[in-house]
Amino acid sequence: MGRIRRAGRAAEPAPEPPPRLPSGAGLGGSVQVRHVDAGSCNGCEIEIGQAFGPVYDAERHGVRLVASPRHADVLTVTGPVTVNMAQPLRATYEAMPRPRLVVAVGDCARDCGVFAGGHGVLGPVGDVVPVDVRVPGCPPEPAAIVAALRGVSGR
Repeated sequence: MGRIRRAGRAAEPAPEPPPRLPSGAGLGGSVQVRHVDAGSCNGCEIEIGQAFGPVYDAERHGVRLVASPRHADVLTVTGPVTVNMAQPLRATYEAMPRPRLVVAVGDCARDCGVFAGGHGVLGPVGDVVPVDVRVPGCPPEPAAIVAALRGVSGR
């Protein structure tokens, strides 16, 4: 007990709050997220699943996954956009109410990553729909995904 008293409280510092989007993008408090896999290897999907799992728990920051784009404020997209997924991605984006934001998750969504120049690859997400937030990594860590979504929700 004496050692514990002498050492005092030892804890790592709290993480820095994520940067907010300019003007909050009209979203305040909580956001609803629709996810689209535009042609990835599923590595980013596993990390998104972890971001909403019990360890990282993105829902405690007001971020929730929804099944319909009509209920979504934010669209997360993984993978390079394939030729067959370009139109469904546009349709999903158009079905979302305004204001709407797009988060490109992973290197493939940002710049096609290892799939650049591949047969059937149309291009990065930014070539099909406007991208507001980019999360780097192959695959990005769940903490980075949660931080990006916290920046969107402002919490």
